[in-house]
Amino acid sequence: MARRVEQKAAARERIAAQLAAQQAAERRRRLLLAVGAVVLVVVIVGGLITIRLAGGGKKTATGASGSADASLVTALSSIPDSTFNAVGAEGVQAAPSAITAPPLTANGKPKVLYIGAEFCPYCAAERWPVTVALSRFGTFSNLGTTHSSGSDVFPNTATLSFHGATYTSQYVAFTGVETTTNEQVGNGYKPLDTPTAEDQKTFDTYNKPPYVSSDGSIPFVDLGGKFVSSGATYSPQILAGKTQTEIADALKDPSSPIAKSVIASANVYTAAICKLTNNQPAKVCSTEAVTAAAAKLGTGKS
Repeated sequence: MARRVEQKAAARERIAAQLAAQQAAERRRRLLLAVGAVVLVVVIVGGLITIRLAGGGKKTATGASGSADASLVTALSSIPDSTFNAVGAEGVQAAPSAITAPPLTANGKPKVLYIGAEFCPYCAAERWPVTVALSRFGTFSNLGTTHSSGSDVFPNTATLSFHGATYTSQYVAFTGVETTTNEQVGNGYKPLDTPTAEDQKTFDTYNKPPYVSSDGSIPFVDLGGKFVSSGATYSPQILAGKTQTEIADALKDPSSPIAKSVIASANVYTAAICKLTNNQPAKVCSTEAVTAAAAKLGTGKS
């Protein structure tokens, strides 16, 4: 009887030992799996970082990076008259043309209408002088920063975005329409802003010969129904490889190629806007540069 009890006790001890061994093995297996998962994540993340740093993979543009910081907006709105005067309008390759059309207005003020797209390198170039010119008459809020498509000509041209931006001025109204992002979807780009029926009609009516040289090009700018511009007024190549901050910094130097192009175009846009505001404010419209730039405005078309 005692021997049988001893045998049962020994059996229980063997079973307990086996269970303990199985549990220990299971803990080791789980630990190894957890460590393996962590190592795998580290390897993947490290690989992605290496690719990013090495510039691997196809270079493509991404969406707008958000609102332009205050220093960038300040730089564009605080260019001194001396810089505008030093640059003049010689760097402009194509100026807005005068047209005969009904006045384009909003809230009782002459309206500047811009229609473009974030993927477009020519739009990327033209937003700079449009913004600089309008900043002489009012204030932008919520300007975005983005760049043109990485797979188009002049790839990844650094620029601003009018998507979601607002503009306040006692002299002139502004509508900025960005019809698509720079993110490719199939053979096109992801839709963004939709023009109003009225703005679309303006685009369809005046963005073609004889008002402009080509049919349906962007960017399209209508200044109060008195002037229109289609395409860029200078080459986007001027901005190649520059960041938004570098472009804004270059505007401080009137001898820089960027200033000679951007500010020259801004002077011409300013001259056109002054025609809409009856030369108000005088401190802007009576400057040497604006007076000279007015001569660059194209002849009337109807």
